[in-house]
Amino acid sequence: MELDRIENLLEKYFEATTTIAEEKILKQYFSQENIEPHLEQHRPMFNYFSVAKEERFTKQVPLKPRRNYYKWMSVAAVAILTFGIYFGNQYRERKQAEIAYQETKKAFELLAENFGRGTEKVAYLQEFEAAKQKIYNND
Repeated sequence: MELDRIENLLEKYFEATTTIAEEKILKQYFSQENIEPHLEQHRPMFNYFSVAKEERFTKQVPLKPRRNYYKWMSVAAVAILTFGIYFGNQYRERKQAEIAYQETKKAFELLAENFGRGTEKVAYLQEFEAAKQKIYNND
């Protein structure tokens, strides 16, 4: 009965569907002295996992201080982008203000030109009015 259970658990283990509790049962079974001969081939694997779990790395890893040029390059890139965006916007706004000034100046020149034409027409109207008054007053 237990042999069937261990074989079923082994199948589930190799299909990666066992739970942690089921894996503990397998580790306990393979840590015993009495194992079925046809399952003996799996013993080293479970024993290795038990031993590997207890291993610890105890050596010191020397860490050399590295110069982080990349970190400083990224800081410089961000600074350049920030200045570029800021001064680029100022330049664009100044350029737009100059364009708006030039367009307004053209509009005022056109208005002054047309206003001059209008005053010439008013002068003709005044002469016409004076002539009309002479005609009506002579009667």
